[in-house]
Amino acid sequence: MKSLPYRLFVFILLIVLIAEQGAFTRQSPKTATGRFYPVARIVDGDTFWINNGSVKGLKIRLIGIDAPESRNSGRKTVNRYGKDASRYLSSLIGGKKVRLEFDVDRFDRYGRTLAYVYLENGIFVNADLVRNGYATVMTIPPNVKYSDTFVRLARRARNQHKGLWQENDNQLQDKK
Repeated sequence: MKSLPYRLFVFILLIVLIAEQGAFTRQSPKTATGRFYPVARIVDGDTFWINNGSVKGLKIRLIGIDAPESRNSGRKTVNRYGKDASRYLSSLIGGKKVRLEFDVDRFDRYGRTLAYVYLENGIFVNADLVRNGYATVMTIPPNVKYSDTFVRLARRARNQHKGLWQENDNQLQDKK
């Protein structure tokens, strides 16, 4: 029969191993960041497809942001800046390769892959869209890794009247 300290050691070791395995199944950034995928098609300002080697490809939804709608779908209607956001994302990532970084939840309720996206030159696509006023912050826990950064960038974009913030500012000026 094994001694109590030995059993305690084995128990702690098992807990550590289980915890480490959980980190890998969540796709830690180190696990997810090595490979770049070609962008196949832009859907709108916060969604696009990559060529990941499968027949259909993989639909990516940018985590932590929400771009205005560029087309009518379901209950959502086209927003004035939706086409601008879609064009901006196309100019930013179209024809390029991107690297995906995952957070806690890997998929949304529609089956899209949720990711933070980086270009080969290091541009953080999610943040760039917010910084330039083409997207707002949309934090859905537990995917909150960069939420503070996005809030700070959105505040700055609004103060600088960038992108979709121009319309709101113009409407306020018209009322004066």
